[in-house]
Amino acid sequence: MEGSSVRTLEKICVLCGANYGKDESYVKAAHRLGKILGKRGINLIYGGESLGLMGCVSRAAAVHGKRV
Repeated sequence: MEGSSVRTLEKICVLCGANYGKDESYVKAAHRLGKILGKRGINLIYGGESLGLMGCVSRAAAVHGKRV
């Protein structure tokens, strides 16, 4: 499209539990989200907790190359 600009997502804020939850699918989804963020070069902003689902997201993003 002429005259339009595409903005790329540079960072995202994610808030989720400091527990793992009762269903393993939550942990898998949190890890997948972190991996996607890292691979796409999207910085993660989060509450700083390293436990539970939040820890899964942040560790996966860091392992796949992004600053958290």
